[in-house]
Amino acid sequence: MEQHLYEPEHEQFRDLCRQFLAREAVPFHEAWEKAGIVDRAVWLKAGAAGLLGMDVPEEYGGGGQHDFRYNAVLVEEIISAGTTGLGFGLHNDVVAPYLTELTTEDQRKRWLPGFCSGEVITAIAMSEPGAGSDLAGVRTSAVRDGDSYVLNGQKTFITNGEHADLVIVVAKTDPERGAHGLSLIAVERGTPGFGRGRRLEKVGLKANDTAELFFDDCRVPADNLIGSEHEGFYHLMANLPRERLGIAVVAVAAAEKILAVTLEYAKTREAFGRPIGSFQHNRFLLAEMDTEVTIARTFVNHCVREYNAGRLTVADAAKAKWWTTELQNRVADRCVQLHGGYGYMLEYPVTRAWLDSRVQTIYGGTPEIMKEIVGRTLGL
Repeated sequence: MEQHLYEPEHEQFRDLCRQFLAREAVPFHEAWEKAGIVDRAVWLKAGAAGLLGMDVPEEYGGGGQHDFRYNAVLVEEIISAGTTGLGFGLHNDVVAPYLTELTTEDQRKRWLPGFCSGEVITAIAMSEPGAGSDLAGVRTSAVRDGDSYVLNGQKTFITNGEHADLVIVVAKTDPERGAHGLSLIAVERGTPGFGRGRRLEKVGLKANDTAELFFDDCRVPADNLIGSEHEGFYHLMANLPRERLGIAVVAVAAAEKILAVTLEYAKTREAFGRPIGSFQHNRFLLAEMDTEVTIARTFVNHCVREYNAGRLTVADAAKAKWWTTELQNRVADRCVQLHGGYGYMLEYPVTRAWLDSRVQTIYGGTPEIMKEIVGRTLGL
């Protein structure tokens, strides 16, 4: 139920995404999950198919489409195909605006063509062992030394961390100013002093590589500063609404898929001589979930339109993020229950969806942080 969000050109792009995933991802995803990482070649194939950098200007190899609906379509099809380990969403939805809006012309020429072709896989490194939602707690430091920054510190839970060729690192360049002394510095693969730790073993999203990153006297050219020095906090705050919108798009698409699978199961699985969906309690439960998912879809589509128009507020992005991700978890949990013992078997899509859902309320800002943001706009 897309609520008239998409135009014919978006549906054409959907067909492209669907065909690509069926050919290049679905047959291999189970093996990728067991390995804990996708085959790097799928990134190059995605780039060649036009699935990376849809809103990057054409002069740098991108699609030139300043329309988040294309991002949403790709994410929806990834969810529908069950290929949740692909890290394209982080690359397209989260990192892209930092590289298109905060970079110099030289930086754009250096990084964006590879970003769009899949040769340069990207990540953003905010979280640390002792700092998640609280950016003031970031301890990774970047000290200016001539024409370089020297980075020291550790990052963790970094999506695309193992594959990444370019990592935007959040580091303190002015420790006296707390969160207002942060800068964003791009660290490239092969930079001396830049190391990666173990591949982290997660509950869900198993094919999506997540890693620890280490910086030990890592000397990075000063030209790799993204945006303005000491202004990293403001750059992050400006781009977080887009990240949270992307997470909400995932949440709604996942809830829709889980519900559809469960509805079909409820029509065919029998207990006491009749389909389990015919029992009033189960029918009411499915009706409640269908209603809530419809409401979530309607609001998220509204937020996508507002983002495209340049009007999406920080508060609305926060509302969408916390409410849809909690709904996703609630729907996944209820649908596992409706599946009974089969809902606990990994071969069933509902079980994998349940595992993949859990992290959604954690990254991008917890519900508590989101509610704090919304509460402040109410004058509280």
